[in-house]
Order: sequence, then structure tokens, then C-alpha cells
Amino acid sequence: MTSDPIVAALDIGTAHTTALVAAVHGALPRAPRLKVLGVGHTRTMGLRRGVVSDIEEATRSIRAAVEEACQLAGETPDALYVGIAGDHVRAMNSSGVAAISGSEITKADVERVNEVARAMAVPQDRELLHAIPQEYTVDKADGIRDPVGMIGTRLETEMYLVTIGSAPAMNLRKAIERAGYVTKELVLEPLASALAVLNEEEKELGVVLVELGAGSTDYTVFHEGKIRHLGTIPTGGNAVTSDLVQGLGVTQHDAELLKEAYGCAYEPLVDPQQVIAMPPSGAHGERRLPRELMAHIIHQRMDEIFERIQRDVHQAGFTGRLNAGVVLTGGGASLEGVRELAADIFAMGVRIGTPGDKLDGLAEQVAEPQFATAVGLALYGAHRVALGGVSGRKRRGGAGVDGLVSRARTWLQDFF
Repeated sequence: MTSDPIVAALDIGTAHTTALVAAVHGALPRAPRLKVLGVGHTRTMGLRRGVVSDIEEATRSIRAAVEEACQLAGETPDALYVGIAGDHVRAMNSSGVAAISGSEITKADVERVNEVARAMAVPQDRELLHAIPQEYTVDKADGIRDPVGMIGTRLETEMYLVTIGSAPAMNLRKAIERAGYVTKELVLEPLASALAVLNEEEKELGVVLVELGAGSTDYTVFHEGKIRHLGTIPTGGNAVTSDLVQGLGVTQHDAELLKEAYGCAYEPLVDPQQVIAMPPSGAHGERRLPRELMAHIIHQRMDEIFERIQRDVHQAGFTGRLNAGVVLTGGGASLEGVRELAADIFAMGVRIGTPGDKLDGLAEQVAEPQFATAVGLALYGAHRVALGGVSGRKRRGGAGVDGLVSRARTWLQDFF
């Protein structure tokens, strides 16, 4: 058993549930690293588009993934950093103003103006998840990132608030509790993935992170080092599979296998002469079809997803401002040709985001785009530990959790 602080992460995706247990080490508090001790991976049951639809099924998936990770790690954390996403997520800007108590701005002044910005009324059916300062204004000087120590009489802040549906959050926590664990903190999945696959230069220059999941596609815009815009499209890899079922006349199971073995998201990459054997199903016996037909079906669906993201990014006012281009992650980012198609649609540089930096131990087991969220959640926990949080080892009940959650809901200057 390691003496280092332990963090545990849980990513409940539409298709798979992943748990990760890691030790926090490295140059604390500025540059924490993770030693991956254990990873658990199982098929998700009881979840639909990021929302729990069957608590009992979701509980079984959570328990199976966490127990597998704990057995490999030889550790038993009971508090988890848990990812949350879905079309119930909302974001908005809020501002705050405060008079400076002395001649020089102090940390207390900054905390006070941040509290003003986040104190906006949240509807009863929603809860505040993250409050992220964008920039500060001292008197009339704007664009300030850290005003502490500056001279002024009036301090203003612009804050990015992320809220989630109360019911989806409560049902997720309930499923985790039934599995025998405590939710230390809910974290927006795209923000967690950003910690795992984006670097500071990309966030400064401007980048859109696209997470290609099974049930939905999440995208997040960073510019000048801060999150500026996020959105969700309720279409993902499952829609591609359904298209193959209809277009090729195969079962759902066979469509998944064919997609993994021969799928390509960019039709020009496929040799028109290549044919693949189709598994017999229903009225169809053994047959062979051009791989180009499969690529065409996938290409059309992925093209639709990327086009919708491009339109939304344009409407948000970021066209021409994303000099670091596009980063693709999530399970769908492993599909052949997806990078080439995205480069064609966005007309920008595109790379595949794979977690790996800041990782030791069983790092090779999570060096795939599909593990970006789980790794990012663990890195988020590592930063919490480095900033004075507590590890998730050997704690029963919710004592101490409320205080940590309260702090998490204030501002995340050190994260995003």
C-alpha cells in the first residue's frame, strides 16, 4: 500500500464505465503527477445520454468497474471524483463588482468579488457545478488575470457558471451511494478531458476540444487560457452503429464489430476495390460488400456531427480565433479517418488527444482517447489534493465532503 495520497475517478459513459485509482506524487503543489495503480472497465447499463435511467443497473456497472480498479490497485478508496455530462448542462456568464477595502487589492477582495459573481439565483431544479473566473477589471483596466497586489478602488470580475439538472445529479449520486461509495465531487466531463489532453499553449491560442462519445458529442472552446463556450450534440457513436444496421442489414452486435474492424470516417481513404465479408443475418446469407459503402455511411453521420459543431462555434463568435485548431478525444476519436474528416470540415489543424503526460505506473493501460475523461478526473483530484484537499482512502460517510464540494463550487482559477 502506497503512502502517497490516493484519488479515485469514475467515468460513466453511455457505452462503458471506467474507474481509475491512482497515487498522487511529483512536484506538489504545482505539478502533481499520477501513478496509475488500477483501472476497471465494464459495459454501462442503466444510463441514457448521460442520465441515469435505471438506478439498479447503473449501480451494478459502477460497482463492477470500481471493484476491478481497487483489486488491481490494492487500495479501497470510498470517495470518487465523478464525471457528469449531458444535454441538461447549461452555462452562462455572470459579473460581480466590489469596492476595494484598502489601497491594494488583496486575495480577500478577489474572493469577495468572486462570491458576488457566483451569487446569482439558480433555479430550484438546477445546481451550480462550476464557477470559473474569466478575467478581472481594476477601475477601467480590463483583461487582468490576477489583480492581487494592484492599486485600485473598484474590482470587477466576469465568471463562467456551469449548472446541471438537480434530478440527474441526485440520481447519479444515489447510484454511486448504492454501490457503496461517496461522490466527493461531480466534475463536468469536457473539463476533465481538457486536463488530460490539452496543454496550456493550446488553451491560450484557442482550441475546440471535441469528445466523441457513444451517446453524445461534447465540445468545449478554450481561448486566452480560459473556457469560453461549451455544448452538447445528442448524437454519437451509437448513431453511427444504428446507421450501419440500417444500411448494411446487420444486427447491432455485428455492426459494432464491423465498425471496430473496418470502420473509416473519411471515405476518400478507402480503396474502392476492397470488399469485406458480411456476417449472415435474417434473410441475408453470406455476402460481400464494398468497404467503401460502410465508409460512406460513417462519413455522412460524422460529417453531420462536425458540421453542427462548426456552426455553433461560428455562432458563438470564435471563427478565426482558434489558432491551435481542434483536438478530438473520446472513444470515437480512435476511428480511422476521423482526424482527416475533421480537418476537412473545420479547415484547421486537428490532432487526436490521448492521455499520457503526467502519468506513471499503469499508464499504458489508459493511453487511449477513450480514457481521457477518467484520467482527467483523476488529475482534477490530484490538483485538489495538491491545493489542500484530502485523499479518498479509507473514509466512510459524508463527513468533510460538503466542505470540499462547497469550495469546489466557488471558482476554479487554478484549473481552467
